[in-house]
Amino acid sequence: MMTVNEVSQLTGVSIRALHYYDQIGLLPAAGHTDSGYRLYDDAALERLQQILLFRELEFSLKDIQRILENSAFDRKMALEQQITLLTLKKQHLEALIALAEKLQKAGGSIMDFTAFDTQKIKDYAAQAKQQWGATPEYKEYEEKTAHKTVKETADMGSQLMAILAVFGTMQTKDPAAPEVQAQVKKLQDFISAHYYTCSKMILNQLGQMYAAGGAFTENINAAGGPGTAEFAQKAIAIYCKE
Repeated sequence: MMTVNEVSQLTGVSIRALHYYDQIGLLPAAGHTDSGYRLYDDAALERLQQILLFRELEFSLKDIQRILENSAFDRKMALEQQITLLTLKKQHLEALIALAEKLQKAGGSIMDFTAFDTQKIKDYAAQAKQQWGATPEYKEYEEKTAHKTVKETADMGSQLMAILAVFGTMQTKDPAAPEVQAQVKKLQDFISAHYYTCSKMILNQLGQMYAAGGAFTENINAAGGPGTAEFAQKAIAIYCKE
C-alpha cells in the first residue's frame, strides 16, 4: 500500500488531484491509515493508469468515470483504443514537426494546412466514447446524471457503497436467507432509481464484476470487511436465478 504522497511522487499527479478523484468516486482510496490518510494498492494504481491514459487523450473526467464504471468495460479493448488514439496523435505531431521543418528550410511560407487537421483523431475518440455508451443503460444513466453536481454524483456513489457494505455484516447468514435477498433487492432498486434500469441479467453481471478482483472488489471489501464482495456476489447470483 502506498500513501497519497508516495503515489503523487511516483505518478506526477498532484495530491490535490488525487484527493479530488477520490471525492468524486473516480479513484477511491483502497484504505486509510489510523490517522485517516488515504492508501492506494496495486489495483488503484492500475485504475489510475487507465485514467491518465484517457486524460492524455483529452477525455473529460466525467467520460472517464462513465467508461470505467460501465459494466461492459473491457480493459484490453480500452488499451487497444488508447494505443490507436495515441498513434493518431503521434502521427499528427510528426506531421506538424515536418511542416515546421519545411518552413524553416524554405525560409518563407508554405500554403499547406493539412498538418493542422485533427478530424481523424476527433472522429475516432467520438467513436470510442459512443462504443462505451451504446447500451440503453448507459444512455439512461447519462440522462439521470446529466444535471447532477459533482457532489451529488459522489454522494450517490457513497450511498451505493453503503448498501454493498451491509453485506459484510451478513456473512454469517446463508446468502439465500430472506434478509440477505432483501438487501439484494434494495441494491437493485437503488441502481434502477439512480443509475439505470437494473434487470436481473445486469445485476448478475454487476455481481460478477464486484467479486472479480481489482478496484471494485477492494473498495467493497474495504467498506464492508474482507469477503463482502464475494458474499454479495453469491447472494446476487441466487437472487438472479429466481
